[in-house]
Amino acid sequence: MILELAVNATVTSSAPAAISYTSEDLVTNLLVFIMATFLGVELIRHVTRLLHTPLMALTNAISSVSMIAALIVMSETTDQTLLILATAGVALASTNIISGFILVERIVRLFKSNKPKEKPKGKPAQ
Repeated sequence: MILELAVNATVTSSAPAAISYTSEDLVTNLLVFIMATFLGVELIRHVTRLLHTPLMALTNAISSVSMIAALIVMSETTDQTLLILATAGVALASTNIISGFILVERIVRLFKSNKPKEKPKGKPAQ
């Protein structure tokens, strides 16, 4: 598909190449999305408890990248459908980032001890 668009753009360099999507592209994209969803659910389900906090922090980082991408799409698009999808992406990524940081901070607090540290005792006087 990308190769075809590149060839069309070079052949008709005077006119901008029109990007057209077919129903086959939609079905392929939905299939990839569904497969990625199931794979992600299975991977997250089988993560040990020790790796859950680092995985949550990594997910927050990925969400921030997707939010930046959605903001770029929002600033450059004129298509109403893309604008709605990008807005939904920003809202979902924001929710994930905020709730993820709240959960990570709460988990980190569990590992901190509330006991005051004992001062090391010196050598006893002789």
